[in-house]
Amino acid sequence: MKQLPADTVRLLSSSQVVTSVVSVVKELMENSLDAGASSVDVKLENFGLDRTEVRDNGCGIKAADAPVMAVRHFTSKISSHEDLERLETYGFRGEALGSICAVAEVTVTTKTEEEDVSTQYTLDSSGGIVSQRPSHLGGGTSVSVAKLFGKLPVRRQFFSSVRKRKEEVRKVQDLLMAFAIIKPELRLTLAHNKVVVWQKARAADHRSALVATLGASTVANLLPVHQEQPEMVLDGFLPKPGADLSLTSSSTSDKTFIFINKRPVQQKDILKLLRQHHSAQYPDDAARHRFPVLLLNITVCPSSLDVNVTPDKTQVLLHNKEAVLAAVEALLVSLYGFHPEKQPDPETLPPAAGCVETDQNTESRKVSDDDAGQSAALQRQASSCSSSSSMADDWIVNQSSFSLCDDEATRSRPQSAEPSPEEPRHPQVSAEAWSRGTALTDPASGEPLRPVAIHRPDPEVKRSGNAITEKRAALTAYDMIRSRALKAPPSAASLFEKETRSEVLMERPAASLQEVSAAVQNRWENLGDEGRKRFEEKARKSQDLHDQRTRLAAAAAPRAPADRPLGAAKLQAQKRKAPLSNQQLLDELFSAQPPTKKKAPPLKPWRPLPCSMAVLRQRLLRLSAQSGAAGPRGLRPVGRLVSQNAWLILCGGRRLMLLNPFRAEEALLFQRLQQDHILPAACLQNPLLLTDRNLGAAEFETLCSLEKGAAEPDGTVFFSDPRLVANGFRIKLSPAERHLEATAVADCVPFLGLEDLKEVLTAVLQRKAATVPQSRPLKVTNYLKAEAVRLARQLPSDLCGEEVEELLERTERRLGGADRTCIHGRLFLHHLADVPSTQQEARAGLTPLSNTHTSGSLAVV
Repeated sequence: MKQLPADTVRLLSSSQVVTSVVSVVKELMENSLDAGASSVDVKLENFGLDRTEVRDNGCGIKAADAPVMAVRHFTSKISSHEDLERLETYGFRGEALGSICAVAEVTVTTKTEEEDVSTQYTLDSSGGIVSQRPSHLGGGTSVSVAKLFGKLPVRRQFFSSVRKRKEEVRKVQDLLMAFAIIKPELRLTLAHNKVVVWQKARAADHRSALVATLGASTVANLLPVHQEQPEMVLDGFLPKPGADLSLTSSSTSDKTFIFINKRPVQQKDILKLLRQHHSAQYPDDAARHRFPVLLLNITVCPSSLDVNVTPDKTQVLLHNKEAVLAAVEALLVSLYGFHPEKQPDPETLPPAAGCVETDQNTESRKVSDDDAGQSAALQRQASSCSSSSSMADDWIVNQSSFSLCDDEATRSRPQSAEPSPEEPRHPQVSAEAWSRGTALTDPASGEPLRPVAIHRPDPEVKRSGNAITEKRAALTAYDMIRSRALKAPPSAASLFEKETRSEVLMERPAASLQEVSAAVQNRWENLGDEGRKRFEEKARKSQDLHDQRTRLAAAAAPRAPADRPLGAAKLQAQKRKAPLSNQQLLDELFSAQPPTKKKAPPLKPWRPLPCSMAVLRQRLLRLSAQSGAAGPRGLRPVGRLVSQNAWLILCGGRRLMLLNPFRAEEALLFQRLQQDHILPAACLQNPLLLTDRNLGAAEFETLCSLEKGAAEPDGTVFFSDPRLVANGFRIKLSPAERHLEATAVADCVPFLGLEDLKEVLTAVLQRKAATVPQSRPLKVTNYLKAEAVRLARQLPSDLCGEEVEELLERTERRLGGADRTCIHGRLFLHHLADVPSTQQEARAGLTPLSNTHTSGSLAVV
């Protein structure tokens, strides 16, 4: 024999503790709860196989404990086996994190209250620290498990099917639901591939947690229970007696939550008792195969509980198991009552085969009292029905027709020539009465029984098929024109009602719909001739527009060929089940062709021209001779690149540049909004009180020194400084109360508040911001950038030469030559080449424009 290596032993033992994704989440969840976490976030990627992260806001891991936090059998929960008798935590073995490290790649990020920054630790397969670095995570601990079962290919192959993976996610959700119910103060979130699958907020009690987890309709059928016994407490929520079975039960046990000392466990004996008493109150056998929806928490002494039975700690051993089961059964009996095993009723059971009851026995049973009768019936049942099989056979026989019973009774009696006087005599049926149909009579009416009449469908009655048989008048307010629903033209009365209804509602807000309709009808009747003519004219225009659309649709619809054979037309007329008018409607509906896609407009005529620097220099020389000796200055358009939707620009007479007009428009619009735009302020329901505590002493003094407007009649003064007004703040100074308050704030910028006002005051105080653009807060600046982009997208895509010249003029006037970037930091003027100033430079081998890095054809404009 050979001793296994330590890595192999660790891998084999860890694969028993960590068997699936849900086991990883369970171990990490228990560590988070033991750390006192009130918020836990679980994130899965690829069903947890690629990455599983559990983040909490617990106490964190101390730096002194970090080297051994993932080493096996190192724990802070217990110090010896005697502490198991006082165990109050979920974990105690010190194997969870070390077992996970053996089958996956683990990264731990933690921070305690005493530490300033968090630290991220990367662990190896043995639980040792490989590297550590500071992190941005807040307080608490975050454990990231990547490449789960990467070293166990068979185990990972087990989760290759989609069904297995989805089942793992469902089990993780069930686990979180169990902890969410038993810990109402816990906030939980489950996300898969960055999508929130399930979440639960903090709750006040167990009922609120059940409502957030199972729903209000289910919890409404649950009853809170509480029972205290020596060294044992039972509390929870059980289904109400006689409640709806569909709301208080499930086909699986995932909603039957059983806890022992607030630990989710699986106890078959307790579950069997719960199912037995819950299903006994329903007569249907289907209830026996369902699981009740309930919450049961059993609190016992920790010394009488053994949790260290299975690796997942879901199976526990109870020292006083019989007492616990007796207490649970007593609780169920007090709630649902005692339900013994259902026995067949002896009064309704038929006599067994071979047991013939005589009239004498019947009379003797009537004379005896009830108790004696019941005991005699039980004895007779026990003696005659010796086995369940014989009882079943007798029951089947007696459920058949009466003739079979008579034959059976006849065979059981001894053969005799004359019938016994005690035996009941059946009337004899003659052949004549049987043939006439008068042999059998109704005992209530005395009339002969009639045979069963089989109703057959009448062949003359034709059933209407799934077809339109008639066109109802004013079926809807829409008509079908060319397979599109278009609103029918309104009448003059409907137009008047639409316009007048709002006025009536403004005058009488509490009026009912009938009163509003009556008031509108009264006004329509009392309306003058001029008013009626006005609404009739509107209705006529709507009708004309509708008729025009209808004619266009009819003209575009394909027509049937004129040379169709007469026989085919007659055959089609015979097959038609709907009237002619309806068939025409169907033809218009189903034969209308969809609107053809409009052809793209033809391109504007253009042709490429060969362009070289020498020719361009000659044209520029002629242009300079016409404009003067100084030559062309500034920005001038040369031509448009059709493929790039950009323009060639000459800058300063020498530099050839490329202009992106959209970026330039964005920069101009943003610069204009920064200077001139005033954010509209919306009045606050509760004004914000401004003090030196929430703004700061220096900022508050700066605010008091800003420009103020004229005083109102009541002495109130509003600040009129443009740096406050343009940023959406309306601040009031009350001389009587001697305090400042913000009465209105811009609502177009999300979450604009005191922090942004403080940012404005800081810019005025520290950066000496004297203008509105210099005092804009970051939120307002980002909002104006978005508005500039939105407005720039609404501009036309094709610009003519005059528009480009006007754009260049505005660019030089507002932006100058310093800043030539858009709001995203990208240049809207790119340098291409320098125009040669002499003939020698032009002939020195300069490449034509079409061969430069900006390819394209120069369009003639």
